[in-house]
Amino acid sequence: MKRYLQALQQRLDEREAQNLTRTYFSYEAAMGPRLTIQGQEVLCFSSNDYLGHANHPKIKEALKSAVDHYGVSGGASHAVCGHSRAHAALENKFASLLNRDEALFFTNGYMANLAVMSALADKSSQVLEDKWNHASLLDGGLLSGARFGRYLHNDSADLERRLRKSQDKHTLVCADTVFSMDGDLCDLPSLLPVIEQHDALLYLDDAHGFGVLGDKGHGIIDYGQYSQDKLPLVMITLGKALGSFGAIVVGHKTLIETVRQFARSYIYTTSLPPALAEATSVSLDLLEEESFRRLHLHKLINVFKEEVKLLGLTTMPSDTPIQPIVLGDAETAMAWQAALREHSILVNAIRPPTVPEGSSRLRVTLSASHSEADLEKLLLALKSIQQSSLVA
Repeated sequence: MKRYLQALQQRLDEREAQNLTRTYFSYEAAMGPRLTIQGQEVLCFSSNDYLGHANHPKIKEALKSAVDHYGVSGGASHAVCGHSRAHAALENKFASLLNRDEALFFTNGYMANLAVMSALADKSSQVLEDKWNHASLLDGGLLSGARFGRYLHNDSADLERRLRKSQDKHTLVCADTVFSMDGDLCDLPSLLPVIEQHDALLYLDDAHGFGVLGDKGHGIIDYGQYSQDKLPLVMITLGKALGSFGAIVVGHKTLIETVRQFARSYIYTTSLPPALAEATSVSLDLLEEESFRRLHLHKLINVFKEEVKLLGLTTMPSDTPIQPIVLGDAETAMAWQAALREHSILVNAIRPPTVPEGSSRLRVTLSASHSEADLEKLLLALKSIQQSSLVA
């Protein structure tokens, strides 16, 4: 074991020397625009709680009430005795809301992506993914056993070339709708005709789109007014804009039933607590009732984009709550992160291997729970750091 530990320690030391070590911290109290970390209150611009639902009083009350009724555990897998009325009701609600045949409730988005690709692809298939897809999509493709490839980001010509060359029986094309580190959108208008021409199956991960995109906040389906024929399978995570936990996959009944019957990461895991399904249902209702949250969020996004441009900082072409500021090397990104903490602001530095070499960045995420004064404090801090000797 000694040599094993030495080799592992060497890997850790190398990562630290490159300013790539990930650090973890614990916060106190509820998720929101302000967190307390080691006794310091910080203004948080790192959370994916885009609508401020994570600490919404109505959602909390729904969870408490449902715990009294259902208890705190699903008890077993969905196929054994873990599929409650609350789970079924939430699935039906999502399917109806998004005009899809069926929906399937998962423990989390990572498990959902593994499940879908393991059920729909095998060694006779090909999986093609956008180069900047989330790790869970990439892992799902690699673990499916299918021939795996990555097309250039949002590049329909590269995707078409790969599809044209393919000799595989089936091809599954997978992409994020909102790319989590850049904040830009999947270019469906250019990709869809290519996918349809080659009779491939498209699977989309709408983790960062649902709740944010579209007039009603129903994500990519609403944003592009896409029918089930156009988007036959979409995954939605519940722990971001909806402030809950878990994931839902919606789509064509044959695809959903195939996943239900063959996906090992669905079949062989305990269901989420039914109380979470009840709380998520209330969150979904609030998405419809409290559109002011989404409108306020988009106002903040527009102000941030305009002001950061005036500061001369390098940003990405994003109209979503994900607003990266690209700084270059990991050391500079870490220095900006530390400087923001001096201003009592939490923004995470994102470094390789999560993003490409030379594109380390601050990943600013905005929430409807932020006030205009909160945003002003962040902008003033960025201006101060930019003008300081730290980054001169």
